[in-house]
Amino acid sequence: MDSSADPAGLGAQLAALTTEAFRPDLADIDRLPTRDIAGIMNAEDATVAAAVASRLPEIAAAIDATAERMARGGRLIYAGAGTAGRLGVLDASECPPTFNTGPGQVVGLIAGGPKALVAAVEGAEDDAARAAADLDAMELGPDDTVVGVSASGRTPYAVGAVRHARAAGALTVGLACNAGSALGAAAEHAVEVVVGPELLTGSTRLKAGTAQKLVLNMISTITMMRLGKTYGNLMVDVRASNEKLRARSRRIVSLATGAADDEIEAALTGAGGEVKNAILILLGEVDGPTAARLLAESHGHLRAALRAAGAAHG
Repeated sequence: MDSSADPAGLGAQLAALTTEAFRPDLADIDRLPTRDIAGIMNAEDATVAAAVASRLPEIAAAIDATAERMARGGRLIYAGAGTAGRLGVLDASECPPTFNTGPGQVVGLIAGGPKALVAAVEGAEDDAARAAADLDAMELGPDDTVVGVSASGRTPYAVGAVRHARAAGALTVGLACNAGSALGAAAEHAVEVVVGPELLTGSTRLKAGTAQKLVLNMISTITMMRLGKTYGNLMVDVRASNEKLRARSRRIVSLATGAADDEIEAALTGAGGEVKNAILILLGEVDGPTAARLLAESHGHLRAALRAAGAAHG
């Protein structure tokens, strides 16, 4: 739950937030059978996707703007506190193995630093100046995107990050779960997914957290699609860092090309293990160095590289 730099008015602020509203109809929920409580939670969760769906135009606009900047070398930076901050760090940490993003290309900033991932850091979410300092340490630029994440939409660390980033000329997105939030007002792109009161009053790790995870999934995944990190619905930029991922790499090449196992192994060897290059070798009928060159000239977009390979053959 968010705290405030203005304790005197905090109670009134929280009372006005949808995410903090009390549900009298659930006042005796702890007395129900476990199966009934689980059913109520499941029914509550089922409403989240519809709340996200109502904000798809705003989400899509934010993604297109983010992808445009990342195509120029910009970074995607999430900033939040508590659950929101942890979700941002989670999404950022999963981009390198899934999309082979470079170091620092997708970053999650959490109020209080890495130790806040596993333990509460007293007062960290109230520190807007710390958010500015964290961004300054990254040498923020106009091609970067900063996504402030806060269920309440008033967390000082998230709002401070967005305000500082916008002043620096970066693209800004405010992801909140209350309408008319300070975070949404501070950002160029406001994404306010209103999921309603929580089953446990004010426990925004529940529906609000689920909504934030869904939106962050969209932002990172679709942005990477726009950057050519996928081929259809295949993860062609997957980083094969363990045996499971190596097996997945072989399967992806198989699904994309329909080639025989020995051809796939030869292509992956010729591509230095790079899935995208191996697919281009097989479908474009080129060698490893040519595949690497065509992909570089196509800025990593496999479909464009395949067209270039076809033109070269033609």
